[in-house]
Amino acid sequence: MSLLSSPHEAFTAGFFRDSDFDFEVRGLLGRAPSGATEPGEVLATIAGIRDGDHAGWSAAWRALGLRLLALADELRDAGHFDGASATYLRASTYLATAANSASDDDRLTVFREHRTAWDGFIETTVYATEHVEIPYEEAALPGYLVKPSDDGEARATVILVNGSDGSHSSMWGDAAHGALARGYNVLFFDGPGQQSQLVEHGVPFRPDWEKVITPVVDFLLARPDVDDTKLAVFGLSQGGYWVPRALAFEKRIAAAIVDPAVVDVSTSWLGQLPAPLRALFEQGKRVAFDRDMGIGMRFGAATARTWASRARPYRAGDSYFDTLTEVGRYALGDLVQQITTPLFIASPEDEQFWPGQSAAFADALPGEHLLQPFTAAEGANFHCQPLARSLTQQRAFDWLDGVLRR
Repeated sequence: MSLLSSPHEAFTAGFFRDSDFDFEVRGLLGRAPSGATEPGEVLATIAGIRDGDHAGWSAAWRALGLRLLALADELRDAGHFDGASATYLRASTYLATAANSASDDDRLTVFREHRTAWDGFIETTVYATEHVEIPYEEAALPGYLVKPSDDGEARATVILVNGSDGSHSSMWGDAAHGALARGYNVLFFDGPGQQSQLVEHGVPFRPDWEKVITPVVDFLLARPDVDDTKLAVFGLSQGGYWVPRALAFEKRIAAAIVDPAVVDVSTSWLGQLPAPLRALFEQGKRVAFDRDMGIGMRFGAATARTWASRARPYRAGDSYFDTLTEVGRYALGDLVQQITTPLFIASPEDEQFWPGQSAAFADALPGEHLLQPFTAAEGANFHCQPLARSLTQQRAFDWLDGVLRR
């Protein structure tokens, strides 16, 4: 189906034939209600991008982001702080999109441009904000605590756990904006393998996310502006693995949201392998697997690009076999039986990365939970319901309000 012949069918036809581009555009448009994007800016930008042109894609979003960043600076300097805040937020979102697809040579520069814009938003927003450093092993995790006001009230607080490459500005549109509107504090932070920890410091993912969340909980519960009986956590995308893993051990969290649930991260990798390659991997034939994967990557530039991007946070070296082996450690297994925290579980129709895992997770849980379907008929299909973030937040936070009210 072509948008040229059926422009009104973009929802079903797609904005690009390239599935990554199409998914990104849906996500960008879906964050518009929070102010993280402007639909006209998104549609005008994609009008000049050729399908499959990854360099052009990154360059277009960077150009838009830098233009808005300069405009935001001008607005701030002129004392127009509301306009500056809104413009910084959008610049941050577009620069994050550019950074995710930037070349190895440009990634650090573009990421820092994105963070400059995000920090501009944090400094000019009407919300009360604080840069924080969360004690973590021998170092610290950088973060931002954002509150509805600075009145000193101890409030219910939502810990935001992002996915593999999500930015703070995307999490703003996906969860934070809705939480703040209901009076919650929200905590953004860069965990191992995420954002600044990966791009600036080379820190990889870790599967035992309880070692991350427990220091975060310790940090929050020591603050007078956090109600220690009303602590929640929201895991988005691959955060749907990290949050349940942490909940199996960390029992001070009153309620949790996973969007969606992920019981085994590796299925989104293994499911893309041709049967002969998957057989080599499952038989433990490392040399043959790496050889045949290398041949395939030489003839598939798009596949090689996707692999490199997804493998980067695992830091498993150049071996395809070793990377998949490492990814295989990210599975919940019997730990699901240790989870007693009430859970809201998003279950979107047409989930393309971990189909069926939300329902499987819900079936295995021993405690209170709500499995919430999201459908194409309501414009809420695909991974993380990219075009239905307002609907997602309404349902998730209605549920959370009820649990915490008890």
